[in-house]
Amino acid sequence: MNTIDINCDLGESFGQYSIGNDPEILKYISSANIACGFHAGDPLVIQKTIVSALEYGVAIGAHPGFPDLQGFGRRNMKLSEDELFSCILYQVGALKAMTEALGGQLHHVKPHGAMYNMAACDYNMALCIAKAVQKIDPSLLFVGLAHSSLIDAAKSLGLKTANEAFADRRYMRDGTLVSRSNPRAVIHNERESIHQVLQLISDKQVVSFDHKTIDMHADTICIHGDNTEALQFAKALKENIEKKGYCIKALKK
Repeated sequence: MNTIDINCDLGESFGQYSIGNDPEILKYISSANIACGFHAGDPLVIQKTIVSALEYGVAIGAHPGFPDLQGFGRRNMKLSEDELFSCILYQVGALKAMTEALGGQLHHVKPHGAMYNMAACDYNMALCIAKAVQKIDPSLLFVGLAHSSLIDAAKSLGLKTANEAFADRRYMRDGTLVSRSNPRAVIHNERESIHQVLQLISDKQVVSFDHKTIDMHADTICIHGDNTEALQFAKALKENIEKKGYCIKALKK
């Protein structure tokens, strides 16, 4: 049977702020990218999310981002290579240690937000991130935007990679994501989301924001946990993907 990984960015609540519906979403996905405390999340939220992921048999990943709580990690920041390297080392190291302390094993790493989008177009930045991941554990799966510098850099170091595409984001014709400054960057329509994912899985293609069909291979499909439709999309995608004969399953590490 054909398989596809469905991942979701989770653990993004912190303090008095509750974001997303993690316990319910975990029922419908195969991999979780858990915020590490810099762009969102806090130690208690991280712990609870890890425990819930283990309960549902969901693969656990670290989701490191820029130190930008106010901007939710979605504002560009210019860090030196040393700063970026240590930023990744700190966050992924913490997630790995907590996961192991709670009886699990860290499965993958996926950068968050502005860090992800910047590194997707900046090979040197991507290489710095990948080197930090390799330093922590070279067996970790490295998740990045499909066909981007994130994938190229990780591959150059011998890391196993996963090309990621999105269920709830629109694309530019070069395969990058439409900027969130555009009000139509995020997909909120369930039918459109399902169509985009099924096209990615079946045809290995996606239609860009300006209606150009582009080739795209996806190993894993992401749903953003802070999207108001995240739970609705997770349920609908699982149902429709399984109807097409696919099994939702985490990627092999």
